[in-house]
Amino acid sequence: MAKLLKKKVLFFLLTCNLFTQFANAQYYEPSRLFYGGLIGGFNFSQVDGDNFAGYHKAGFNVGGVLFMKLAEQFAPSIEFSYAQKGSRTGNNQSALANDKQTTLLKYRINLNYAEMPILLNYFEERKTNFGAGFALGYLIGSKENYTTNTGITYEQDAKLYPFKKLDMNFVLNGNAHIWEGFFINLRFNYSLFSIRNNGNSLTGRSEQFNNVWTTRILYMF
Repeated sequence: MAKLLKKKVLFFLLTCNLFTQFANAQYYEPSRLFYGGLIGGFNFSQVDGDNFAGYHKAGFNVGGVLFMKLAEQFAPSIEFSYAQKGSRTGNNQSALANDKQTTLLKYRINLNYAEMPILLNYFEERKTNFGAGFALGYLIGSKENYTTNTGITYEQDAKLYPFKKLDMNFVLNGNAHIWEGFFINLRFNYSLFSIRNNGNSLTGRSEQFNNVWTTRILYMF
């Protein structure tokens, strides 16, 4: 898992470098201690450990952010957001279940979180900024179902195979300034601990992790 995470971090940094090349517009304003903004966009998620690969699960990610400019180029930030995560099968995907007899043709996990990311951000002269930190997520709703080769759809028992209420994530974040108060936001976050209390009956291993890419628009006031 560590090698996979390193590859994703490297890909994130290379993508952020491309963002910087496109952030050509200048954006100047009087110096303030606090800067607030609204953010809206989409998550593209998978759950590592569920027997399926690919960021096929799309969901909303919306909220607000507050920056505190402690120095010319550094500012911590705190964010409050609603985030939809989870997993789903892609086109023509299938997997052999844990019992080695059942074939899973369709699979979906819906996880809804209230999240609080806390980051330390570095600002370059055009206001494009990059940050890293951690996010605490509180699970406010979950649903899991799958369809087998028999054609029957089952809903996984949330009491027998529950997801943890708290999810701690490592976060990498980039905001590319595009025009006046508008930024394009790219984020990668990954669970530091398993999001499940137990395994599940058919679909994957006992330890599972949220693995999410996010693209959003940020507007700073």
